[in-house]
Amino acid sequence: MKILILCTGNSCRSQMAQGFLKSFDDKIEVESAGTQPTLKVNPNAVKVMGETGIDISKNSPKSVDEFLYDEWDYVITVCDDAKETCPVFLGKVKHRMHFGFEDPSNASGSEEFIMSEFRRIRDEIKTTFFRFYNNFLI
Repeated sequence: MKILILCTGNSCRSQMAQGFLKSFDDKIEVESAGTQPTLKVNPNAVKVMGETGIDISKNSPKSVDEFLYDEWDYVITVCDDAKETCPVFLGKVKHRMHFGFEDPSNASGSEEFIMSEFRRIRDEIKTTFFRFYNNFLI
């Protein structure tokens, strides 16, 4: 089973989704990429994932261009921008899905509020992808 998770910067939501899917089943091949990848994974995403026991600190953002010619069982977008700007895959894609999540990187306010937004989105991603895993992959 090969799954590609797409977002804009590949620094937060797609990295968290990749981390959760890998934690659910280590036999699944999961990659994440962005249409405009940032230079590094968001440190707040690393921190809140670490709170769940999942280490994404060694991950690095990748460009969707690296995966355009690969075959995928699922290509899943996790933000509206990626859904709108995601290039057409030339390789074989069996299923395309979209699960939209707000970008916690856009949160402003106190450090406490920003971290609460990262945790909220992290938990939404976990719930959504666990449901996806149980309904489509088992």
